[in-house]
Formats: sequence, structure tokens, C-alpha cells
Amino acid sequence: FFFQAEDGIRDSVASRGLGDVYKRQVHGDPRSILGRVGNTLKMGLVGLPSVGKSLTFNLLTNLSVPTGNAYSSVNPNIAQVAIPDPRFDKLAAMFNPKKRTPATLLITDIAGLVPGASEGRGLGNAFLSHIQGVDGVYNVVRLFEDSTVAHSEGEINPVADMQTVHDELVAKDLQGVLGKIEDLERTVKKVPDKNKQDELEVLIKVRAKLQENISVKDCDWTPNDIDILNKYQFLSAKPMVYLLNMSPEEYKKKTNKHLPKIVEWVKKNGESSLVPYSALYESEVQAAENKEEFCKTAGSPSAISKIIKVGYKELHLVHFFTVGPDEVKAWTIRELTTAKKAVAVIHTDMEKGFVCADVIKYQDLIECGSEGEAKAQGKEKQQGKEYIVEDGDCIEFKVNSAKKKKKQSLE
Repeated sequence: FFFQAEDGIRDSVASRGLGDVYKRQVHGDPRSILGRVGNTLKMGLVGLPSVGKSLTFNLLTNLSVPTGNAYSSVNPNIAQVAIPDPRFDKLAAMFNPKKRTPATLLITDIAGLVPGASEGRGLGNAFLSHIQGVDGVYNVVRLFEDSTVAHSEGEINPVADMQTVHDELVAKDLQGVLGKIEDLERTVKKVPDKNKQDELEVLIKVRAKLQENISVKDCDWTPNDIDILNKYQFLSAKPMVYLLNMSPEEYKKKTNKHLPKIVEWVKKNGESSLVPYSALYESEVQAAENKEEFCKTAGSPSAISKIIKVGYKELHLVHFFTVGPDEVKAWTIRELTTAKKAVAVIHTDMEKGFVCADVIKYQDLIECGSEGEAKAQGKEKQQGKEYIVEDGDCIEFKVNSAKKKKKQSLE
């Protein structure tokens, strides 16, 4: 939704597409996506101390990790959350299966960062190593005023906090890339190698950008460059989602004095996604007997589903469905995954015996009212191994067993 900034600027600050920064390079080539390849990727909650990070983690995961201490999450907490998806709910209602398995996302709560973390201040390298272990970042930014909760830097300045996290990630990457360049230069000097030389040239470009204080994710890279970058998993290459934690009153009024400067800063630093929310308001929603009625009365929706879905999207994750009376299940894959690779998510042996994928588009299945009717109307299409699976596809794979060709039902 939209927020009205106090100076009259009106801007959409929800779900600004981070992927657009480098997704513009994606032309059907999965190598054009920065980051680790996988379907069990993690989003990590980071931020300065006392910004509401651990409370936000509790709200997202329905857990009760300790809060209220500047370093409540010294040891990272991790939980799996279901991806809210009305399509999954409709399919479950259609098939009434014995088991329902939604798509999920792993979320990690990481201890508070302080300026100088890259040089060892605060939890220093331990904190940064925890970020290394996740694939994307939820950066919790404090916009709310509360005299009973002191800000670690003495004043509420969201842009300064965002700059601090940005600077520390870039600084740590720069420390690392300098050593890697030295090692590669020695290697190439001793034994000339084209691949190593190409790798060295990419790292030299990385060094130049980092020295300009530009994140790796905010630069233009070719697919070949990204192949190399993904070997190193730079901290500043991870997608960033800014969670703007406001007071309940400001959230309901859709206004905050810091928003214009935040929007301006983000436009200059990669145009990452921004999701306004209020952890305290979400606590009230969670405690309500009828959450939907509570939000309706308050006049403001819960942002929890949006936060989860935006994180899932920024990791370039989508899911396909397998359906039937035994189970309706959502299977998570990365964008641009082929049918042959997608079936391996179900079982690796099935990739070896892949024959074809019978695909019914979700919307076609819903409009037809049943799987049988969709097939009768010719909505089921047989696709080969190079078919790019689309978000929401309902798929039945055919595979070869070791002895004979058979139809593998995925329920």
C-alpha cells in the first residue's frame, strides 16, 4: 500500500522490486541470478540493536525467543515459515487431500550489528559470519520513537542505520576480495590459466565497485561474471529487504517523517524492497481472538504475509504444485528451473528417468473446476525437459523406472 510522507511526497514503499536491479539481465539463463542455487534458501533478520528484530522474528515464526536485550540473538535462531498462498488454499479445497504441505521459507534471527563490526567491534566477525550463512537479508530499520528503548547510536536516524549496515557489508567484502586478488595474482603469475585470469578480472571489478562503496548486487554483471561471483558469496551480493518498523499509530495513519529520506537513500543505493510495518501492532494482531476482524476495525492490514512473500520473491523462489486425494503439495524451486531439474526436488532419481511433464496451469485448473475437466478441455500440456517451470504450475511427471516405463504420480 502507499504511505503519505509528511512533506507531501507520495511514494509506494511496499514491495519495490529488488530483483529489478540485476534481474534485468535475466533472459532465460539461470546463471544470470546472483546467489546460491537451491530450494532451501534462508532469509536472515539483521539490524542495529534494539530495533525490534527479535520481536519481528517471533511474529514471523510464532516462536518466543528472548527480546529486549541489545544482543538477544547472540546465537542465531532459525525457523521455517509457510508461504501464504491463496492458490494453495484453493487447490486444497478442491482436492480435500489427506495431507497439505505448503511452500516454506527459512528465516534466521541474527544478533544486532554495530558500526565497526567489520573491524571486530560488537560481535564483529561472528555477526558477519552469520550473515554469510543466509541467502538474503531482512534489514529491520527502526522508525519508531520510544523513550524506554534507547537507540544504540543515541538517536533515531533510519538512514544512518541503513548506511551502517550497507557500509559494514561492503567493508567486509572489500577485506576479503583484497586477499583473494593477491592469491589469484600469484597463481596466474606462476601458471598462466585463462579461467583463473577471467576470475581475477572479475574480482578486480568487484574491488573497484566496493572501493566506491557500491554493493555487489547493485552492479551490472554478465552471466559469466555471475558464475564466478557465486563462488564467493559476497555479503553485499545478497538481496536486501528493508523492514521499516514504525509505531502502531504511524502505521495506521500511513505516515512517518523519515520516509522521504529513506526513499531517497534507497533510490541511490540499489532500489531494494521496502516493507512498512509495526512490530507492536503485529503483536496486537497476533493476540487478538479474531485477527481479521481486529485488522478491519483498526483499519490497517497485517504486514506479516507481505514480509514473508517479499523475502521469498527476492530469493528468486517460486513453486509448482502436485495435487491429488492423498496430498496437495507446493514444491519450491528457483526461477528459470527446467522441468527436468524441478523433478529432482521431489526425488533425485526421478531426474535421471525424466520422460516428460504434464502441466496444467493453475488458473485453467481453477476455471475448469476439476483435474478431469481440465484434461477433457485440453488444458493439460505435455512438456519436455527444457520447459521452464512457471510459478503455480500443476504438474504430473512421467519417469522411467529401472525396469519399465511407468507413470509416477506425485501426490
